[in-house]
Amino acid sequence: MTLIKSISGIRGTIGGKRDENLTPEDIVKFTSAFVTFIQNRSGKTKLKVVVGRDARISGKMVNQLVCGTLMGMGADIIDLGLSTTPTVEMAVTMESADAGIILTASHNPAQWNALKLLNEKGEFISADDGAEVLANGEAGNANYAEVYELGSYTEDDSYITKHVNEILKLDLVNVELIKTANLKVAVDAVNSTGGIAIPAMLEALGVQQIEKLYCTPNGEFPHNPEPLKEHLTEISKVVQEKRCDMGVVVDPDVDRLAMVCEDGSMFGEEYTLVSVADYVLSKNPGNTVSNLSSTRALADVTDKHGQTYTASAVGEVNVVNAMKETNAVIGGEGNGGIIYPELHYGRDSLVGVALFLSLYAERKMKMTELRDSYPQYSMIKSKVNLSPDLDVDKTLSEIQKKYATERLTTVDGVKIDFEEGWVHLRKSNTEPIVRVYAEGKSPAEAETLAKKLMDEIV
Repeated sequence: MTLIKSISGIRGTIGGKRDENLTPEDIVKFTSAFVTFIQNRSGKTKLKVVVGRDARISGKMVNQLVCGTLMGMGADIIDLGLSTTPTVEMAVTMESADAGIILTASHNPAQWNALKLLNEKGEFISADDGAEVLANGEAGNANYAEVYELGSYTEDDSYITKHVNEILKLDLVNVELIKTANLKVAVDAVNSTGGIAIPAMLEALGVQQIEKLYCTPNGEFPHNPEPLKEHLTEISKVVQEKRCDMGVVVDPDVDRLAMVCEDGSMFGEEYTLVSVADYVLSKNPGNTVSNLSSTRALADVTDKHGQTYTASAVGEVNVVNAMKETNAVIGGEGNGGIIYPELHYGRDSLVGVALFLSLYAERKMKMTELRDSYPQYSMIKSKVNLSPDLDVDKTLSEIQKKYATERLTTVDGVKIDFEEGWVHLRKSNTEPIVRVYAEGKSPAEAETLAKKLMDEIV
């Protein structure tokens, strides 16, 4: 049982004891602390807050606790109900709200849930702001509203439609061309809210044939919800058997996008951003950003277009900050996260689908051909479970010293760039593990690099 507090929000397993898991008491405490933080920063006592959730089993319970607490703090609520992370982000600005809370543990298994906290821009709060929220929670200094000052509650389930409509307005989304491609697309939405949003997006883009796989938003995840190759065997079979042009896979809160090729092979979640960036830069040249654990292929594609690539620390907040600093036209994370600032500063699978299909329809290639048109790298994503007696910071410091002659980046864990590839070691923001990413020119090269460094951790 676990409770993790980081830039990715307040995340934990449901049940158990307070302060060790995400219990009702913890939910109330941190919701109150967040409202206190927003009140102090804005100078307002009366706030408007947008709330939305994914379809996981605990979602309704967590939603009722959060909404009740917000009302108790005097905040007016716009409850989107079943929604997606990027939809909530957009709703915050469209409602001119003071803040937003997304109830989702993203790719984590069903026993997890989380509070993801948004500022008035619909963007994740910073690490410093998060520290203040945590301090408020520990201090227990929330000031609840008196009876005539309680907040109001409004339901609004229209925002996925509004989100789709805003995407259709984008200059680079070529609906007419997509329609002429006569596409057949399979969708695996892991029985969460992507089962609502992604088919709606595809239909709006003119995709006539949609093979739905696990699109019932009941929170019963049929497989590990992280969209990695080893979890996607079923959609791979469906794409082949139904002769689909491609498969679309999203995680429970729809901020990560992975594609499946027509032969059932993985396009590679790393290459979602690479391909979309290639399309955007071909129409609107500009800078790009991804995090340190993302493929070198994005840097290669950016260079091809004569633009500048920047690597940020892992985490959407860090990517967004780097994008703003470099005036990037496209960015994201190698886990399939697409950030397109023309729409909003948040990872968004819906806009990712729209831009990818625009690219696909324009290039008139099979998925495998499109994938082969990009620089070829292979990445290994592994992890080391933390034991209570392991001093991770000391271990990473020792590794840094050992490889001091190599090109090192230490803004987020330790990344070692070798001539033949790279390895990135970092403590997870969402789980009690050390994440190990390695990339080489072949799977064998990446595996060798990963194993070499993993052996030095344990």
